[in-house]
Amino acid sequence: MRLLVGLGNPGERYAHNRHNIGFMAIEKIAERHRFAPWRARFQGHIAEGVIDGEKVMALKPQTYMNLSGQSVGEAARFFKVQPPEIIVMYDEIELAAGKVKVKQGGGSAGHNGIKSIDAHVGPDYWRLRLGVGRPATKEEVHGHVLSDFAKADKDWLDKLLEAVSDSIPLLIAGGDSKFMTKVALLTKPPAPKKEKAPDGTDSSKDA
Repeated sequence: MRLLVGLGNPGERYAHNRHNIGFMAIEKIAERHRFAPWRARFQGHIAEGVIDGEKVMALKPQTYMNLSGQSVGEAARFFKVQPPEIIVMYDEIELAAGKVKVKQGGGSAGHNGIKSIDAHVGPDYWRLRLGVGRPATKEEVHGHVLSDFAKADKDWLDKLLEAVSDSIPLLIAGGDSKFMTKVALLTKPPAPKKEKAPDGTDSSKDA
């Protein structure tokens, strides 16, 4: 069994915040892989499904971000899953918008949700960091993550969430490098169209 966790803050007020990209990702995965309906449990919302033959529990803690570990720890103990069987998805300001990184273990880098999970289950779970970009100054960070995505973000955000949901079977199977490769391919910007000269030949030149 795997426990997939998406981090965010509960309630409509926060639903479209950058800080809630973890909720957005786990919801897209549950939809894409046809999980059972969400239900209240473990101080959160949980949905059950199967991905490539493996049972998966999806969890959205409803404790607010800085207490996420309470919900994750409760679910992990109930299902008897160990940290390496847990994958946590969350926003990362140190990554450019639309970029993704995955690793097992590591530090919290100041992320309060991750600090809380570390305190309740230890640091050895998998971290799927979803880039939301960093504002110009440190003072703007709080407002940045607690602000909604801009309309201009929609294209890359939708593409990223689709790519993660399509590629998650690879990460669950332990293929983190294959997962990263597939996400990169699915989120790659389209190649620029080549312009044709009046005679029909390719007019583009190497720089």
